[in-house]
Amino acid sequence: MTYLFCILAQDKNLYVMANYYEVELTQEEREKLLRVVNKGKHTTQTFRNAYVLLNVDQSDYSEKVTNVEIAKVLKIGMRTIDRIKKRFVEEGFESCLSRKPSNRVYIKKVDGDVEAKLISIACSKPPEGFSKWSLRLLADKMVELRYIEDISHETVRTVLKKRVKTLES
Repeated sequence: MTYLFCILAQDKNLYVMANYYEVELTQEEREKLLRVVNKGKHTTQTFRNAYVLLNVDQSDYSEKVTNVEIAKVLKIGMRTIDRIKKRFVEEGFESCLSRKPSNRVYIKKVDGDVEAKLISIACSKPPEGFSKWSLRLLADKMVELRYIEDISHETVRTVLKKRVKTLES
């Protein structure tokens, strides 16, 4: 059982709404967290969240520990504890133990046409004064020839590595 308390605090004639999340774990949830803490391979985030949830538990099975004491022992910030409690209350037990999947969308700069041009440059003779193409030289040449607006040497490396794997297969 979890609770969300909203308290209106008066601060210099302004009313501020503060959220306080209370975590009450069931016996089954406590046992699962204790298994995470005591055994197995888990990420650091999973261990940290398990320790925080075990310590902020307000049920009859737990000892009462303050957020300040938890922060001091685990060497984490008060805000981290609040975020873990909030996530437990709003999203549930399982979401607290696993990392939230990223929803970032990556824009692909290099398409097949740009790839072909990059490979043709890489296969050509290097500029005078160089014995072979470097990734930075390839990136600069692609921009110089206006095949692409800007490209990093790391993107060049990734494209060439992908092509080499394809040719080896």
